[in-house]
Amino acid sequence: MKVEIFSDVACPWCYIGHVRFARAAERFRAKGGTIEVTMRPYQLNPDAPAEGEPLISYLERKFGPDARQMVQRVTGIAAADGLEMHQDRAVSANTFEAHRLIEVATLQGLGGEMAERLFRAYFSEGLNVADADVLAKLAAEVGVRDSGEGAEEVREQLGRARALGITGVPLFLFEGQYAVSGAQPEDTFAAAIDEVAERTGQTPITQLAAPADGCDEDGYCAI
Repeated sequence: MKVEIFSDVACPWCYIGHVRFARAAERFRAKGGTIEVTMRPYQLNPDAPAEGEPLISYLERKFGPDARQMVQRVTGIAAADGLEMHQDRAVSANTFEAHRLIEVATLQGLGGEMAERLFRAYFSEGLNVADADVLAKLAAEVGVRDSGEGAEEVREQLGRARALGITGVPLFLFEGQYAVSGAQPEDTFAAAIDEVAERTGQTPITQLAAPADGCDEDGYCAI
C-alpha cells in the first residue's frame, strides 16, 4: 500500500498526525501488511522569511489573543501522545528548504526519519529549519547526504497539492485515491489502512473519516 502524507514541518498537528499514523502503520505491518509512506510538501506560510522570528510573536500578530490558547491546547495534546513541544522557543521560518531536504532524504529511503527530525527541531528544540547550517547538521544526524537537489520536485508537489484541492494539513492520501484529513486518533488511522487494503478500482479521492484537527492554508491551527 502506498500512502502520501502532505504536511508542513511548521504545523503542530502534522507532527502529531505523523506520529499517530506511524504507530498505526506499524500495527498494519505487524499483521503482515506492507505499507510505503512518502512525505509530500505543503507550506502554510510560503512567504515566511528564512531569517525567522519567534513563533509566538508571529501567531499573536496573525491571530491575536487566540494564539496562546491555540498553542497551549496543541501542546497538551502532543504531550498525551508522548511529544515534547516548546513552542515558546520555536522559530517561525520558511520551510521550503526543509521540504527540499525531506525530498532528498526520501530518495535515500529516509524521508520519514528526516521529517520527524525536522518536526522535533522546530517544535522541541527551537531551531531555525530554514538555516543552512542547521539543516546540514540535522541531515548528518539522520544519515542523509544532501545533494543540494530536490527544489524542482518540491515545487512540483506543491503544485500537485493545489491541483488536488488540498487546503489544510496533514492529509493522508492512500493509493492516490482515498484521503484522511487531520491528526486522527491512531485507531482511526488503523481502520482507514485496513479499509483501503480491502478496496480496489476506485479513482476519486474519498474521505474515509471526518476531518480532524489540522492547520488551514491561512496558517490557522484549530483551537
